[in-house]
Amino acid sequence: MKKSQKRLAAVLGSITLVTALAACAADTTGSGGTGDGAASGKIAFLMPDLASTRYEQQDSPLFTAKMEELCPDCEIIYQNADSDPAKQQQQADSAIAQGVKVIVLDAVDTKAAASIVVNAQSQNIPVITYDRPIVDTPADYYVSFDNEGIGELISTSLVEGLAAAGASGGVLIVNGSSTDDAAQLIKKGIHTGVDSSDFEVLAEFDTPGWEPQKAQDWVSGQITQFGPQIVGVVAANDGTGGGSIAAFKAAGVTPTPPVTGNDAEIAAIQRIIAGDQYNTISKPIRIVAEAAAEVAYAFLTGNPPEGETTLFDTPSQLFTPEVVTQENVKEIIFDGEIYTVDEVCTAEYAAACEALGIA
Repeated sequence: MKKSQKRLAAVLGSITLVTALAACAADTTGSGGTGDGAASGKIAFLMPDLASTRYEQQDSPLFTAKMEELCPDCEIIYQNADSDPAKQQQQADSAIAQGVKVIVLDAVDTKAAASIVVNAQSQNIPVITYDRPIVDTPADYYVSFDNEGIGELISTSLVEGLAAAGASGGVLIVNGSSTDDAAQLIKKGIHTGVDSSDFEVLAEFDTPGWEPQKAQDWVSGQITQFGPQIVGVVAANDGTGGGSIAAFKAAGVTPTPPVTGNDAEIAAIQRIIAGDQYNTISKPIRIVAEAAAEVAYAFLTGNPPEGETTLFDTPSQLFTPEVVTQENVKEIIFDGEIYTVDEVCTAEYAAACEALGIA
C-alpha cells in the first residue's frame, strides 16, 4: 500500500469510529447498553511504563483532553505502573474501589492483566484494552495500531534498504517484552519481513520490560561475538533502537549499522535526521488516545460501540501506521504536524535538519 493510501486509511478509520460513536452517544436508548445517557463518572487510564516517554508526554494528556471535551463532569484517574505488573494490579484495584465506571488499560504484563479484566467485568465495569491486547481474556473493546503490521513494516523497510545498499551479512532482532502480547505481535511481523529476505538472523532477544539499557547490554555482547557480520538491527521500538545504537557507539563502530524503531519519539526523529537511526513508525498517538476516549464515553453513556473487526474475541479498532525514514521525515512528521521544527531541530540537529530541507 502506498504512503498516501495508508495515511488515508488511518484518517478514514478514525473518522468512521468518531462518526459511529457520535451516533451512539446521541442515541442514549440504544439496545447495546443501559440507555441512561450518563455524562459523568470516573474513568481509569492505566498505562504500563515510564521507559517509553510517550505515555507521560502524549497518551495521558491527549486522552484526558478529549475526555474533558466529551464529558466535562468526568474525572480521569491516571496511573502509570512503571513496568511493575503487581503495581498495576494495585492501581486497578484502587480505581475500582474509587468507583470507576470504565477502565482503559495498557497492560504491563498482558497475561497477568487478565485478572484485572475479570475482576472489573465481574463488577460490570467495561475494560478497553489500549495499544496492547490481552489475548487470554476478552476485554470489552480494543483500540490500537496494527502491531503485527508495525513489525512487518519496520523489518521490510530495513531489509529493502540493506539490499539496495548491497549489504551482505546478518541482522540482530531486538524484540519487546516477552510478557507483552503486543510485543509478540510485533515480533511475528518482524519475522514476516526478515525470514523471507537474504539476511540471516544472527541472534534474537526479548527485552525485559522494554528497557533500553537491557537492549544495549545485549547488543553489546552480540557486537563482541559477531562484529562486522552485523549489517542491521531490527529493534521493536525507539527505546530498544536507541539502546542498540548506543551499544554500537560505545563499541566504536562507525558507521552505525541501520537500526529500526517504532513510536516516532522525538529522540528517534532526531536520530533519523542525524543518520543514526534508519526508521521508526509514525502512529500519531492522538488517533488512538482520542479513539479510546470516544469508546470510553460510549460505554459511559451505555452505548458500547461495535468494533470494525474482532481480535482475540474482542471488538477492535486497528489503525494503519507509516514507516518514517530520512526520505519522508519532513512530509510525515513536520508537514503532518506531528512535531514542530522547534521541538526537534534543536541546536545539535539544526544543520542536519537544514540539510534535509526541514529547518
